[in-house]
Amino acid sequence: MLVEASESRMNTAIHMLFMNFDIAVIWLNSSFIVVDMKIARRWSLAHIPAKPAKFIMEVHPIRISDFQIGNQLSITNV
Repeated sequence: MLVEASESRMNTAIHMLFMNFDIAVIWLNSSFIVVDMKIARRWSLAHIPAKPAKFIMEVHPIRISDFQIGNQLSITNV
């Protein structure tokens, strides 16, 4: 989980240069609502969320089907 100071599209953009594997990227706003998600392919240049986000969650690509845009996640300390 990557965290930005405030919601933004540009500050939560990622690149995959020098990465040797694909990842699923889930962007969340400050209310932990999924605002965008996609598979980021290795060596791709830029992935920018469709809406401003504060959190960037990177997971294995097979997990992307666990999420939908509009879902609200609950993040807790375990």
